[in-house]
Amino acid sequence: MLDGTAKAEATKEVAASVGRIVHFAGWADKYEQVLGSVNPVASAHFNFTLTEPVGIVGVLAPEEAPLLALMTLILPVITAGNSVVALASRKAPYPSILLGEMLATSDLPGGVVNLLTGDRKEMLSTFATHEHIRAIAAVAQGDDAIALQRGAADSVKRVKLHDPKTDWFSEKHESPYAIRDFTEAKTVWHPVGG
Repeated sequence: MLDGTAKAEATKEVAASVGRIVHFAGWADKYEQVLGSVNPVASAHFNFTLTEPVGIVGVLAPEEAPLLALMTLILPVITAGNSVVALASRKAPYPSILLGEMLATSDLPGGVVNLLTGDRKEMLSTFATHEHIRAIAAVAQGDDAIALQRGAADSVKRVKLHDPKTDWFSEKHESPYAIRDFTEAKTVWHPVGG
């Protein structure tokens, strides 16, 4: 049973998580207009830069703000069209377990968000070195951050690190440029005329 303060904090975190979900849902059909471009060229061509998802992204959530931080890390990734394998907070896995149950009955296709619980130390190197994981979004510092970056270098994957003292309630996490971190730019040339 939660005391009054804990209940108020949980209510605040759930409300912020719902707001963040709505925010990124709004970007799902708009971010391409911000991140893509039509490029001027000095030839008889149209030149477009489009974004594509990177593939599977590993997410390592922090212990604090177990729902809001997890959603803040997952939402830009799936908005970009990627799939996620996420390791939830070990101290407070219950919000992610409930999230998994809700996702199972939602309209989000199966396999887009895959939630794991377990020991971070045991899974860190797998996230860093697994060949099918193409990017990582993690809350890490010190030895964990170094291990992620070194392991990721072997398979040439992106690593987006967040400080453990991050304010997860901050609106800075609602930037469309968070989506860009999990996309590849593809430039297409198309001839003009006949």
